Amino acid sequence: MLSKHSTDGRHQITLAALDELVPQDHLVRKMDQVMDFDFIYDAIQHTYSLDNGRPSVDPVVLIKMVLIQYVFGLRSMRQTIKEIETNVAYRWFLGYGFDEKIPHFSTFGKNYARRFQDSDLFEQIFYRILREAFNYGLIDPSVAFIDSTHVKANANKKKFDKKTVRVETRTYQHQLEEEIHLDREVHGKKH
Repeated sequence: MLSKHSTDGRHQITLAALDELVPQDHLVRKMDQVMDFDFIYDAIQHTYSLDNGRPSVDPVVLIKMVLIQYVFGLRSMRQTIKEIETNVAYRWFLGYGFDEKIPHFSTFGKNYARRFQDSDLFEQIFYRILREAFNYGLIDPSVAFIDSTHVKANANKKKFDKKTVRVETRTYQHQLEEEIHLDREVHGKKH
């Protein structure tokens, strides 16, 4: 018998906690469970005014947005924000409910330019996060993906070269700077 599914469920109002909607085995849960992002507050505190200006977007949220982009292979911060707006697991990881507006993609670019651009602070933070992810087994050192081409790496975990992670963070930092530069050009601003 041919059946046709009704789309009435789209308008259903359901009472559910965001926590109930994210699968227990989702990668964001694993990252949240083992990684402590509080070190970021101490690392970047000197780049914020404590008694002047408007309230900022939580810097841990900004770094977690970059982590989502990197881990899930999203092309740009603009695309990352679109994904966060519709992905329950990403919202959960950032601590944003359905009724909270996700920061605009340019918010990260502006914060990056003001706080990280002329220093290695972003690289230090991102390197520490990648190192922790590696230590907790969230990153597999036996394979590497470069330009979507699978490349077999040295599987000897005792000889893992930490410089590889540093190169990845620098490459990622360069990509972020290029994205910011292009966005500034589009809006008629200087490099």
